[in-house]
Amino acid sequence: MDYDLLLTGGHVIDPKNDLDGRADIAVQDGKIAAVGLDLQGTAKKTVDVGGGYITPGLIDIHLHAYGRFSAWLHPDHHNLPYGVTTCVDTGSAGWQHFPDFVETIMKTAQMRVLAFVNIVGAGMAGACEQDISEMNPEPCADMIRQYPEYVVGSKSAHYGGPGWEAAQGGIDAARMADTITMVDFAPQPTRSYEDLLTERMAPGDIHTHLYASHIPLLDEDKKVNEYMWKARERGVIFDTGHGAGSFWFRIAVPAMQQGFQPDTISTDLHRSSRLRPNATMNATMSKFLAMGMPLQEVIYRSTQRPAEVIRRTELGHLSVGAEADVAVLELSQGDYGFVDSGRARIDGAQKLECRMTLKAGEVVWDEYGKSCPLWADAGEYKQAK
Repeated sequence: MDYDLLLTGGHVIDPKNDLDGRADIAVQDGKIAAVGLDLQGTAKKTVDVGGGYITPGLIDIHLHAYGRFSAWLHPDHHNLPYGVTTCVDTGSAGWQHFPDFVETIMKTAQMRVLAFVNIVGAGMAGACEQDISEMNPEPCADMIRQYPEYVVGSKSAHYGGPGWEAAQGGIDAARMADTITMVDFAPQPTRSYEDLLTERMAPGDIHTHLYASHIPLLDEDKKVNEYMWKARERGVIFDTGHGAGSFWFRIAVPAMQQGFQPDTISTDLHRSSRLRPNATMNATMSKFLAMGMPLQEVIYRSTQRPAEVIRRTELGHLSVGAEADVAVLELSQGDYGFVDSGRARIDGAQKLECRMTLKAGEVVWDEYGKSCPLWADAGEYKQAK
């Protein structure tokens, strides 16, 4: 066989295909062409990634990549260097401005950018998020149906009023469009978290910010509330959504010790969460390692599981014929500390860092230049005219 690219010497972790060991990855025409030990054939480029973990491209299902949300970050620059090849913007754009999001960001980005459409027509643009006249399920559902290539579902967030207009509006839009909703919810005396999870959300719907300080995940005795288990049994999905204020070790550690892990690891990456909480995908994954989640589980909840949750099961694995979205991660050993949204630290002995990213078979990030020739072997220099 002749390949475009061959990654050799790595340890492959591909949960969907039950791979966890030494293997090579061959790429041809932007697709995974072969996976196996000591693959035979020639390649236009062979890259030795010895010591690295080769995984499917990471999938972050909660971040902000569009300018209606003032703290947005460009998806390519803040994801590809961390092995994230697919990201999902969560409601930065509402149904009024979603076509602009498609034209200015989604169609021009190197990585795959998907989105939840905000139930608020103007999106995450400040005061409008409290205006219930902006929360209209019909045009939100229409926009979801108009852009199936780019849209995952509906989103509701940040509403502080007493009623269900935002959360139920997002739910209604999702039902109209035969898709899912993601809910960022702040409980009020007139609308409880338990009611949301057990009465209103459907199987496959996502609650994000699982370990936020305003979410009653734990009872007064620091036990996971019984309705959380019932909601999970019903099929409600629980997403991390780290963010600047929504990931607290004081909640996450006792919950995980009781077996209540997130379905999906995600960052809620934006300008504020990128700073002291350092909510990059690699740092967030490392925090779960520090809390005791095995590496294979961390990879599963960052690749295969999010692909399933957003109904894009062609993603998140290294099956032959799949698009060659690949991350090469290094698991460093040392004395590390990781900070949460509450400015508390957890110590850890392992840290994940991305060394190389492939998007559709193209090397788009290569921290150490492993895919490049040494300068002395790069050929004769010719002055550009």
